[in-house]
Amino acid sequence: MKSKVSFCILAVVACFSANAQDVELDNALRETYMNCVGIDDALHDMKVKAGTNTAVTGVGTGLGIGAVATGIAKAKVDANIEQKYKTMENWTYGASAHTQVASGEDWLNEFKNSLNYKNNQQDPEIIRLTQKSKKLGNWRTGLLVGNTATNIAGAALAGTNKVEKSLEEQIDNCKSSVKNLKKEITRAKFDGMDVSEAKEIADICGEFEYVDSSKINTRATGGMTSSIVGASTGVVGTITSALVNSNRIRNDDSESGQKKEKTLNTSANVLAAGATVASATATVFNAAQIKAIKDIAQVASACTGVLK
Repeated sequence: MKSKVSFCILAVVACFSANAQDVELDNALRETYMNCVGIDDALHDMKVKAGTNTAVTGVGTGLGIGAVATGIAKAKVDANIEQKYKTMENWTYGASAHTQVASGEDWLNEFKNSLNYKNNQQDPEIIRLTQKSKKLGNWRTGLLVGNTATNIAGAALAGTNKVEKSLEEQIDNCKSSVKNLKKEITRAKFDGMDVSEAKEIADICGEFEYVDSSKINTRATGGMTSSIVGASTGVVGTITSALVNSNRIRNDDSESGQKKEKTLNTSANVLAAGATVASATATVFNAAQIKAIKDIAQVASACTGVLK
């Protein structure tokens, strides 16, 4: 009789132990669901924003390249104008020398022609080239304005597209929940329970252990910094380009004025190149951020899928 009672007690204890283990496994699964589901939604929004930023800074890079190309074209036109001015000065010098021996009406005509060439009133080619130079200068300024605007937008997007503390905590909690689930699976399996579904969840969601969310923020910081540098350089370049194309600078035909114009033109081109490089660097960082987000998003999506 005593042996039968002991057997019944052991059976009840075993049954209770199995039920308790079943509850613990269910709790571990529920905890994993609560902490892991939803991560993919947050990452989706970040991926969209990173894609938008890549497109924005890519456009900025294109505008910057256009500004550099326009600046180079302007420099060639200006060099051509400078060469024509030198030719004109040589002609004027010769005409002035000739007037020393000329007299009467011939002297007056030579003198008028000399003044006309000096004041650039009778050379349609120089007039055309000057207008072209000014137009190219305006284009360069406009393209730099566009590049600067995209860099400002890129800096703003990159600065806000980071893994927030709440999401980082959720990812850490998800990792912790999966670890706990694996422990419960081992215990339940020892008690002879069917753990195939729980094991599938643990295996798929366990991939979170191999992802590094800090890469997202690192690339966001890199993109933001590059865009800030590009915006700052672009602002200075825009101001320089506008200044050198102003009438005050262009109409100063003194030697110092011409030298100043040439220096400012070179500076504007260098600044345009710097802004373009910064935009391109920001684009690279933004594209790299997309990949970092995708790596985690794939794990998060698969985990959410198996949990649901």
